Order: sequence, then C-alpha cells, then structure tokens
Amino acid sequence: MKTNHPHAPRSIGYVTAVAIVIASMIGTGVFTTLGLQAEEIQSGFALLCLWALGGLIAMAGALSYGELAAAMPRSGGEYHFLGRIYHPVLGMVAGWISVTVGFAAPSALAAMALGHYAAAFSDASPMPVAVFTILAIAAFHGFSVRIGKHFHLVTTAMKLALIAIFCMAGLLAEPFDGASVAPSMQGWREVFSPAFAFSLIYVSYAYSGWNAATYVASEVRRPRQILPAALLHGTLIVTILYVLLNYVFLSSVPISELSGRLEVGALSASYIFGTSGSVLANVSICVLLVSTISAMVMVGPRVLQVAGEDLPGLRSLAVRTRAGSPLRAILLQQMLALGFVVTDSFEDVLSYAGFTLNLIALLTVSGVFVLRYTEPNLPRPYRVPGYPLTPAVFVLMNIVILVFVLHSRPVAGAAGLLTILAGAALVLLHKRRTEHT
Repeated sequence: MKTNHPHAPRSIGYVTAVAIVIASMIGTGVFTTLGLQAEEIQSGFALLCLWALGGLIAMAGALSYGELAAAMPRSGGEYHFLGRIYHPVLGMVAGWISVTVGFAAPSALAAMALGHYAAAFSDASPMPVAVFTILAIAAFHGFSVRIGKHFHLVTTAMKLALIAIFCMAGLLAEPFDGASVAPSMQGWREVFSPAFAFSLIYVSYAYSGWNAATYVASEVRRPRQILPAALLHGTLIVTILYVLLNYVFLSSVPISELSGRLEVGALSASYIFGTSGSVLANVSICVLLVSTISAMVMVGPRVLQVAGEDLPGLRSLAVRTRAGSPLRAILLQQMLALGFVVTDSFEDVLSYAGFTLNLIALLTVSGVFVLRYTEPNLPRPYRVPGYPLTPAVFVLMNIVILVFVLHSRPVAGAAGLLTILAGAALVLLHKRRTEHT
C-alpha cells in the first residue's frame, strides 16, 4: 500500500549531507578517466594540474550553489533553481536533464566501470554485473528511506577509508618508474594546449556531484546553514583526495601503460600491492562504485518526486511508500540507467553526460547574477564569497570546456543539445495538453 507524503521528514543532517556530496563525486571518473586524458597529454605535471584546476572550478560552483540553496531551500536542484530564476519551462527541462543525464547516466557509468573492475579479478562478464548492481541498489533504496540512508552512510565511510589506505600505501611504497609530476617546460606547454582544455570535460565529470545535496534540500535539517557548508566541505575533501589519488596513479604507473585504459586503479594497485594485493584493491574499488550508484539512487529520484508534486501529468512519481521512499521515481531512473548500460559505450556516454551537465551547471551558476538583479531583496543567509569573481570563474571556464567539446567531439555535443531540445519539446507538449484538458 502506497501513500502520498507531500512533505518528506527533515531527517538529513550535516554529516549525511556531506556524505551525499562525497559519494556522488567519488566514483567512476577518478578511477577511469586518467587513462583517457593520458592519450593526449603525456606530462604527469600537466595531468596533475588538470585535477587541481578541476577541483578549483568545482569549489567555485559549490560556493555559488550554496547561495542559491540557502535562499531557496527546496529539493530538486536545477529543476527548482532554474524554474524560479528564469522560467518554469527551463526548470522542467533541467529536471528532464537531471533524470536522463544527471543521475541515470552516472549510475550506468559507475555500474559499467564496476563490471570492468570485477572482470579484472574474476570470470564475470561486465554487463550482467552492471545490470545486477543497478537492480540490487534500487531495491535497497526502494524499500525504505531509513535503510537506504544507513546503507549509503556505511558505503561512503568504507569509500573514504579505502581511498585513504590506497593513498597512504602509494605514498609510502618504494619509488616506481612512473610519470614525473615535477614542473617542466613540456608540462607547462601541455597545460596551455587544446588537449588540456578538452580533457577538462573528463575531469569536470569526475568532479560532478558537488551539487548533490541541493537535490534533497527539503529533507535537510536547517538547510540554510547546512547546505552551503555541506557543498563546500564535501567538495574540498574530494578535491584533496583526487589530487592525492592521481599523484599515486601517476607516480606508480608509466604513462605509456595508462594511455587509453579504463582500469587505472587496477593498474596502480598491481604496482603497489603486487598481483595478489591488486585483487583486494579491485574489490575495494567495486565497493567504492557501489557507494556512487547508491548516491545517485538516493538523490536523483527526489527530482522526479518534486516534479510530480508540481506537474499533474507526473503526479504518480510524487507517491512515496509508507516507509517514505519514492519507489516509482527510483524504478524509472534505474530503468533509464539500464538503457545506458546496454549501449556498452563508456567513452561516448561519458562525453555526452559531461557536456550536458556542464551546460546546465553553467546556466544555474549564471543564475546567481540574474537573481541578485531580479530579486535584490531576497533573503540570502549565505552569500558566495568573492562575488562576482567566484561565479564568473566557473561560468567562463565552463564556456571554454563546452567550446572545446563541440569542436573535438561534435557528436557528443550535438547529442547533449538534442537532449535539451527534446526535453523542451516534451515540456511544451505537456503544457499544451494540460491547457486543453
């Protein structure tokens, strides 16, 4: 028996909110994309700069979202922000993007990566492993919000502990014949190369998730205080971990071996721990990816649930179980994720998802400027530090990334733009049908 709970209990505190941000960020990207970057960039120093710059951009975004979340603390993320700042239609399009790209695609990518890592130490086929993982995690969160929250906290704690152990082992191990991360003329040349600018799309995808706590704002206690802090602190923690982790990867594995490989963590583990130890490391990385999928399933369906509260045609998605879980929204998102999995094209899905999510984040951060102009008297318990420079840096850097993706990967960029146009068409069609009924 399902009942409708229009107002979810505010059961998420600071620790859980930070855990949502961390778990949403750490996952597929950091354990897979370094090999894609190394295909074009051969300097370890330039690659490490790439990850440091990605972290600074993400923190600029987190600070900007903090102002919006504190001023408008309702679940839905970009769906809520863009609808309020610009126009309800744009908010609905953002909700469409969140469901199809923001959560379903990352869930699929994490599951696909987990399948590849599992195949590295077993005879399992990657695709069945990915499908089973998506269904199992959906069952955990679909049964109960309380069970889902505890499952998420446990897997996130395991994720942080395992990454810390991996970094410490890499830093304390004997020196390897890996890539040099010391500054060099070649390194600086590559920092200012087109390949560096394009590779930012991979890094920005790895950092995506820094905005995750805004999707559950209605369930956060004292959201005006907790949300800005959770966004910044979670992003800062992940930035430090990413730079350390990539330093370990680069210092332990020659770039020639990294180039084009997805199982970056497995390669590094084989150098650090040996053959037997690398099996344990691969299992650990699989646990990390489970936490990432868990975060997507915990956060993403809340966008659908909020949209269901606002739109009569989607009312069924606002229905929660007696235990408080938006089960129908969870099932819809995970069915979309399964659709991405069966394409079995990791790099294409990654480029497409990165481009589309960057475009929506750019529009949202630009909303900080728009809202200060259109609603100067709106109460702002938190204001982005360094305004207007902080949001301007995020907007300008994302424009550069999007231009280079359109130039280097026009198909991925076109697919992202078509997804947005399809969302707009569906929204307008829905509105027209609603007006005539």
